[in-house]
Amino acid sequence: MDLSVRIGTLLLSNPVIAASGTFGYGIEFAHLVDLNSLGGIVVKGLSAKPMEGAPAPRLCETSGGMLNAVGLQNIGVRAFVSEKLPELRKYRTAIVANVFGHSVAEYCDVVQVLEGADGLAAYELNISCPNVDCGGAEFGAEPALAAEVVAAARKASRRPLWVKLAPNADVRAVARAVEAAGADALTVANTYPAMSLDARTGRSRLGRLSGGLSGPAIKPLTLRLVYEVSRAVRIPIIGLGGIQTGEDAVEYLRAGATAIQVGTAHFSDPKASERVVGDLRHHCNDLTYHNISELRSHIE
Repeated sequence: MDLSVRIGTLLLSNPVIAASGTFGYGIEFAHLVDLNSLGGIVVKGLSAKPMEGAPAPRLCETSGGMLNAVGLQNIGVRAFVSEKLPELRKYRTAIVANVFGHSVAEYCDVVQVLEGADGLAAYELNISCPNVDCGGAEFGAEPALAAEVVAAARKASRRPLWVKLAPNADVRAVARAVEAAGADALTVANTYPAMSLDARTGRSRLGRLSGGLSGPAIKPLTLRLVYEVSRAVRIPIIGLGGIQTGEDAVEYLRAGATAIQVGTAHFSDPKASERVVGDLRHHCNDLTYHNISELRSHIE
C-alpha cells in the first residue's frame, strides 16, 4: 500500500500531519511517538519575537471537543531556529513552520529568518487564529488582505507556502485570492470562534472571553468546507478538523483533501497521529486500494 502523497513539489511519506498548536515543536513528542512514522509535523506558530500568549485558563472541554485560547504562545522564531530545529533535522519527517505576524511585515520577518535555516520543508501562514487581539484572523477574513500577506511572503520565500484559512470567512473567495497570490496549498480550516460561560458566575471558562472550538463536533462543518474549497481552486487541500481515526481521514480524502492534519486528538492521546497512519493503512487495505490517491474525491 503506497501512502505517499504530493503537495505541490513536496512529497510526504503519508498524508497524516500533526497540526500546529497541538504537537509542541514536535521534538517534545519524540519519546512518545515515532516521528518518522508521520507524513509531517507543523510546529507551534512562530512570531518575530517571543509571545507569552493568553492568560489562564487556556483550555476548556466542551461536548464533542474543546475550546482553546492559548494565544499563540511561542519562543520566537530565532530561538526556534537555534534550539528546536537542530533536533528536528535528525528526522526524515517533513517539518513545516507555522508563521504568524501582527502585520504583513512581521510575517515576512519570520519567513526571512527561517529562510536562512536548513531542515524545513514548507511554511504554513496562519491568517486565521481567533485567539489573539490583532493579527491572524483579520488577514483571513478579507480576500484582498489575505492575498497581500501571501504575495509578500511569496516574494520572501523559496519554500512552499501553505495558507491556513479561517472557517468563518467566505472561504472560497479567500482560497481563490491566496491561490492567485502564490499559495502552494491550503489548510482547511482553523478553529471556529466560540465561547463557554460558567452558568453560576456568568464568567468565561477561559482566560479570554472566547476561544477556538475544535474536535469531533466541527468535523461535519469542516468536511463540507474542504469539499467546497477543493472545487474552487486547483492547488492541494490539507483537511483539518475533528480527525481521530483513519476513517475520519478517509472522509476528508474523499471530500477532496490531499492530506490531513490531526490536532485536538493529541490532547487525549499523544500518539493520535501515529495511530491514524496505521488506521489509514488498514482501511485502505480493506478497500483493496494500492495507492492512497485512489480515495480522493470519490463522493457518491
